[in-house]
Amino acid sequence: MNIEKTKAQMRKGLLELCILSIINEKEAYASDIISKMKDSELIVVEGTLYPILTRLKNDGMLDYRWEESITGPPRKYYQLTQRGIATAKELKISWEELVISIEKITKQ
Repeated sequence: MNIEKTKAQMRKGLLELCILSIINEKEAYASDIISKMKDSELIVVEGTLYPILTRLKNDGMLDYRWEESITGPPRKYYQLTQRGIATAKELKISWEELVISIEKITKQ
């Protein structure tokens, strides 16, 4: 068993919840999302983040707006749609239920 591969798969399964939760706090630029995740010791790179953001946008969970930047190209700021807000809540509830179930099993 490759423990690092298993740990990476567990983190991958939670990225959508984390991304939606970050954007649910306030609209966010991709670098803001990466920074917040890094601060929480959940490292994600742009090559992983952008496809997830695109998929969430295509699924109707996210919307975005462009903002001019004085330090470079315009920035895309993401915000949750009503569907995204509902999905974030549902994923959070599912996560909390899963944590309770796993703790019951692993505390034996």
